[in-house]
Order: sequence, then C-alpha cells, then structure tokens
Amino acid sequence: MTDTTQAARDTRAPQADGTDAPEKAQAPKRSAAMIASIADPGVPTTSAPLGHALVELGRADERIVGLSADLAKYTDMHVFREAFPERFFQMGMAEQVMMGAAAGMAQVGLVPFASTYSVFATRRAYDWIALDMAEPNLNVNLVGALPGLTTGYGPSHQATEDMAILRGCPNLTIVDPCDAVDIEQAVPQLAAAPGPSYTRLLRGKVPRILDRYDYSFELGKAKVVRPGTDAVLVSSGLMTMRALLAADALAKDGVDASVVHCATIKPFDAATVVRELDTPRAAFTLENHTVVGGLFEATAGALVRAGVRAQVDPIGLPDEFLDAGALPTLHDRYGLSVDSIVARVREKVARG
Repeated sequence: MTDTTQAARDTRAPQADGTDAPEKAQAPKRSAAMIASIADPGVPTTSAPLGHALVELGRADERIVGLSADLAKYTDMHVFREAFPERFFQMGMAEQVMMGAAAGMAQVGLVPFASTYSVFATRRAYDWIALDMAEPNLNVNLVGALPGLTTGYGPSHQATEDMAILRGCPNLTIVDPCDAVDIEQAVPQLAAAPGPSYTRLLRGKVPRILDRYDYSFELGKAKVVRPGTDAVLVSSGLMTMRALLAADALAKDGVDASVVHCATIKPFDAATVVRELDTPRAAFTLENHTVVGGLFEATAGALVRAGVRAQVDPIGLPDEFLDAGALPTLHDRYGLSVDSIVARVREKVARG
C-alpha cells in the first residue's frame, strides 16, 4: 500500500524539498486555506526538519529506523525513506500494527521513529502505545502530525485532546515543539533517552523562531525564552511562537511580557514553571490543545502541589469538537492568533 491511498485522509503532498503543497495546481482556495502554514508573517520556515534531522542522525547511528502508517509523505518521513530505504518500513493503514512492530524493533536494539497523524496514534492505537511501548519502557519514538488545531478538516483530523489522552500513560515522554529548532535538537535527544516518547509533529514548512533567542532544547526542561516584568506567558508548541510575537507587539504598548517555553509536557518541569508564576505578574498558559488535560492543567497541578496561590488564565482550545474551515479563521475564532493573545494580555494587565 502506498501513500497515494491517503487521499481520504489528507489532500496535500510535499514537494521535492519536503514542503507541503496541494496535490493539484488547480486545488481550490478553500482547501489551501484549510491547510495553511502555521508560520505567522515574517517568521522564516525550514522544510521537513524532522526528516532531515532523522537523516543526519541515521548517518551516525545505524540503529535508527523509520516507520509510517501510510503517511510518510505527510509526516516528512519520506526524507528518511529516500536516504535509507532499507531502514524504512511502510506499515500501511494499520496504526496498531505499526506500534507493535516498532516495539519489537526496539526490543532487539533498534531505535525506531514511527509516524502517523496524531488522531490515529492517540485515539486508535492507545492500547498498543501503553502495553507494547510504555509498559516495557522501550525506546520507541512516536511522532504525530496535525496536533491540535493545525488543520481545518474538522474533528476527524484535529487532535485537540492528544496530550490529555497520553499524559496519564506511565513512562511516556511527551514533547510539544515550537518550531524547527526544537525538532532538530529534540530528535537526537529522544533517540538517546530511555523509554518511549510522543512528539507533536510540526511538518512541511515549519516556523523557525527560537534561534532569534538564547535558547536550546533540553529534554524535560522549560526555558525562559524572553524575560518580562508585567506578564508571564507559559506556552508550548506553536503557541510559543505566537507568545513571542505577541510579546513583541505588547512591548510597543509598554507591556513587558515574559515567555516560558515548555517543550516537554511530560515529565513536566514544575520547578521552573512554578518559580516563574510565583510573582505578582499577570499570568497565562498558551497551548494548541484543549484546556482540559494539557499544559494548563499540568501548570495548575504544579502550583497546587507547591502551595502557590496564583491566578493563571488559560489560552487554549475549548472543551468541544471544533469547526472545519479555513485555518487562519479558526485560529482567530478559538483565540490562538497573535491578535487574540495581545488583546487578552492587554485587558488583564490594564485591570491590574
């Protein structure tokens, strides 16, 4: 079975450079808007950072193998497939089988990276993640594309609750990268770390913003990417890009916002997050995920366990199935856009 059978799952295929483009030149504008790039204006992009990082790692380590559930073109795994065809395994539209096969490979000493859409990994194959990968604590690295609201194709494709599903699974590391910098630096660290992992994959033309700051990815650690005295924005995933852009916009109004990036959701760096929130500053969490079971609740739990009383306002997706439509419109509708964040922070800072 080839990736071309995926027309019902996704309508775009990458170009030769790994970027995403409509399969047909005459694709309607509505479809293009539903799969629009998540990079905001002025933010540079890198094509297929996961695939290229895996190729670089694969050259140095022959244990690295790649698997796909008939979605290599749509998860940037095709880059690894082309470089190492003998170390790539096309498992077909059988996510459960892929999880079991990856676990078996890890059991004999290989280091697999297995890719599919987040919805199929977390909703369809959770039992295999828990019992084949996590319970024996095997080094299987699962990457799930289209996390949260990164597609306009509605609830069948929008993995708005993937972290909530997986946070309760013992032994499992969960990574929510902001951009290409995070992905490139996370890949070798995930391969070297014991136990299984789940990464919320940003694919195709991926934003590149963290290299503007004194930042490096460190598995299990939150980082203060931008200091600020008036507000603190604790964020993960693509919402760290939005938080940084919002902080720049707020600075023009005299509002100095700090951005704390939580690239690793589990294990959660409670010490850093609690320290940054234990201040009089206006505080927010920002996540491309439902406010149920993700970054906001991880943060709230950390504060309660530490005995810190702090008011934290969540910016995230609602506890409901989301609409289908043009992606930029949906980000405005559900409060993930830079303008929405700026308005929320301004209002709270003004209220004192």
